[in-house]
Amino acid sequence: MTLDPTRERLIQALPKVELHLHIEGTLEPEMMFSLAAKHGAKLPYASVDEVRRAYNFHDLQSFLDLYYAGCDVLRDHKDFYALAMQYFTRAHCDNVVHAELFFDPQTHTARNVPMEVIIGGLRDAMHDAHKRYGITSSLILCFLRHLSEEDALETLEMALPYRAELVGVGLDSGEKGNPPSKFQRVFAKAKEHGLHLVAHAGEEGPAGYIREAIDLLRVERIDHGVRCDEDPALVKELVAKRMPLTVCPLSNLKLRVVKDLREHNFAKLLRAGVHVTINSDDPAYFGGYIGENYRATADALDLTAHELVRVAENAVHAAFLPEDQRLSLAAAVHKASR
Repeated sequence: MTLDPTRERLIQALPKVELHLHIEGTLEPEMMFSLAAKHGAKLPYASVDEVRRAYNFHDLQSFLDLYYAGCDVLRDHKDFYALAMQYFTRAHCDNVVHAELFFDPQTHTARNVPMEVIIGGLRDAMHDAHKRYGITSSLILCFLRHLSEEDALETLEMALPYRAELVGVGLDSGEKGNPPSKFQRVFAKAKEHGLHLVAHAGEEGPAGYIREAIDLLRVERIDHGVRCDEDPALVKELVAKRMPLTVCPLSNLKLRVVKDLREHNFAKLLRAGVHVTINSDDPAYFGGYIGENYRATADALDLTAHELVRVAENAVHAAFLPEDQRLSLAAAVHKASR
């Protein structure tokens, strides 16, 4: 990476808001093995190095297979707390000031891990991260799209006693054959409970999935969304609606959505007026937390200092925060850019 010192300093200085971060995707191999030993769990890998060698993914599903295997070591309150605190400590180094964490309860409740254990461990870490680092955060419950909508509805019911801990719901896992339209009822019900709505769409799925997420699920943000430019009219609509895209450039590279980061359409979308943001997705698996994603994207696509500031501002304005907090963070971004 050959970033000039000016942009390098700017990226470090910018207060960052992370909007697309799967907390289970921050499970580093060292912690995976430590928790496996704690619980007497057997992993399909003999060593940390063997796990890292398995990170040569050829598509989304090859990643998900490893991701779900790793989740098996997350079993009690302390595990979820440790996982989240490890992320917040790393995020603090990248000057993250607010993070909206995705979590996948169905991955855990299927193993008889109670919802209170999952949410409780994450909640306590979020509280301590605010005290220790000043990072604010919130939780977005994601439904696994390869499972049925009935399963998602049951999961929402299980989570409603913890409604105060949640800011929204999302939709993740494999897109192929699982369009957003499959989940209309559960998203409508979540909206009735005042939850914000987001969905993964247009990563491996077509641009039409982005339209479905907007028109049928009524989402407020699109996670990934990079295939939107298959439909020029959709791109214009995204600009007009100021619809944020939570893009994860290094994830797209690792999962072969793009072959080379220099071919990524992030800069093209940004310059067309789309409200793109930079995020890390599953950084333990994709080799880059949010700072690395900023630096790699700026380097590969020659983003200017002004464009980097705009990306940071886009994330602030897309966050599910009270208006006064958004304005305060926007002012902090402006101050860092001077």
